[in-house]
Amino acid sequence: MRYRNPIEDLATHRVENQPTELTDYDLFASDVVLQEAVARHGVDWGCDRLAALGATLGQAETLEWGRQANRHTPVLHTHDRFGHRIDEVEYHPAYHQLMSLWKTHGLGSIAWTAEQPGGHTMHAAMNYLAYQVEAGVMCPSTMNYAAIPTLRHQPDVAETWEPLILANHYDPRFIPVAEKTSATIGMAMTEKQGGSDVRANTSRATPIGRGGPGEAYEIVGHKWFCSAPMCDGILTLAYTADDLGMSCFLVPRWTPDGSRNRMHIQRLKEKLGNRSNASSEIEYHGAWAVMIGEEGRGIRAIMDMVQHTRLDVATWPAALMRQATIQAIHHCMGRNAFQNRLIRQPMMTNVLADLSLESEAAITLMLRIAAAFDRSKDDPKEAHFARIAVAIAKYWLNKRVVPHIHEALECLGGAGYVEESDMPRLYREAPLNGIWEGAGNVMCLDIMRALQREPESIDALFDEITSAAGDDRTFDTYVTETRAMLQQPGGLEPVARVFAERTALALQASLLKRFAPGYVADAFCRSRLDGARMFGTLPPDLPMGDLVARAWPAAA
Repeated sequence: MRYRNPIEDLATHRVENQPTELTDYDLFASDVVLQEAVARHGVDWGCDRLAALGATLGQAETLEWGRQANRHTPVLHTHDRFGHRIDEVEYHPAYHQLMSLWKTHGLGSIAWTAEQPGGHTMHAAMNYLAYQVEAGVMCPSTMNYAAIPTLRHQPDVAETWEPLILANHYDPRFIPVAEKTSATIGMAMTEKQGGSDVRANTSRATPIGRGGPGEAYEIVGHKWFCSAPMCDGILTLAYTADDLGMSCFLVPRWTPDGSRNRMHIQRLKEKLGNRSNASSEIEYHGAWAVMIGEEGRGIRAIMDMVQHTRLDVATWPAALMRQATIQAIHHCMGRNAFQNRLIRQPMMTNVLADLSLESEAAITLMLRIAAAFDRSKDDPKEAHFARIAVAIAKYWLNKRVVPHIHEALECLGGAGYVEESDMPRLYREAPLNGIWEGAGNVMCLDIMRALQREPESIDALFDEITSAAGDDRTFDTYVTETRAMLQQPGGLEPVARVFAERTALALQASLLKRFAPGYVADAFCRSRLDGARMFGTLPPDLPMGDLVARAWPAAA
């Protein structure tokens, strides 16, 4: 937090050799790599919106909202003072300020409302910027975005809910959705006995009338994780009596007759990070619900939502890397050590250059995948690429973000371990997206499932990678060896993580070779394709200063 006119001359010493606080800066204007990617993927039409968002996000007031929302965690009220069941979560005002900001700028709606091509790319760019301020409030934002294709499995329900979900203003009132001017929507899939294995779920849905798509049911069961339980509606899975398989249901917080629905919040999770988000355990005690899509095909319906949330959870580690990188560079620019600016010390420059390189590769990869989401409707090859690449990116970027932020935190020394620096908040946030929507092994299983069920995805993936082949023997050999893993004796599963890592690195290298300055691609290939190394071990002949200045132009 920035304070007005602090006293610098103290009784024992003068406060000096301290960096300034990084505040009142423009997150978009200072991000050269993001600007280039936005232009490359044809969404120049959104630059004014990104500029407005980036300038707002960097303001001291907005940054303080993020800190306050994270510090003052949600509070669950299961009953009122008289003993009535209410199941309401109370948030700090800063949470609502940020929710209003996200809604106003269209983070959850732009992908579906954009009048020009590139809505998903714009959505990813906006989410990448916003996540740098506070992560917890991004959960309801991404579910608003991702719920649309699932709701469209039931057009009559979508007709009512979609305009409210896509409205670009925030209505936090806890009242029936028919009385609201905008709505938010959540998701609850997993149960404690199954986790990622949702087929182990036990929740049951019983029809109130004739049953079937669009009809009313009562659900009895529990959900182990339900984030943002104050959303106006929750998409969930349950079995019906016909045992055709799980079906998808929308559970509104209020029933059509204006009663509170019997969705009871049991407790809020005490989490490592993502603390402004009220992740909860819930129980359905005969909760009123409406079936979405075909009976017994609920996993297929809700996977449309999961595929889109995975785009965001692949984007968010890139956002964390970006924020950690610029915080580290900014600190080193304002700090002297051993008679020189810290940023000019050779070992530190190597570390900062390596962090910058990793950040650029992450941004470049995630926006390419977002562009594939945009093109999927008209181009089957892009659809196959998006299907497998988002799983690869989600796996790999979330494996890289934790050591990346640890290294960035270390650049600040002891100051980076202190909460006031915001680095601990970034570090606590880093592991989450590797778990959300499928942990590492689940992602690798999903990659193999895509290869088996959609063999076209293999060609789409390697066609993208080999677009940069032919002028670099190291890269070409790496790609050839990676593709040869598909013929692994005994199957791919024992080495699935290795395959995911290698394809991710090959994708990043290919994109950088085609679209980044030559010294960036050279640095990445020389430091990543010959085996994993710690950050700060770039070959000494690389232009370290140029890599740092590309990440943070103020360092030039």
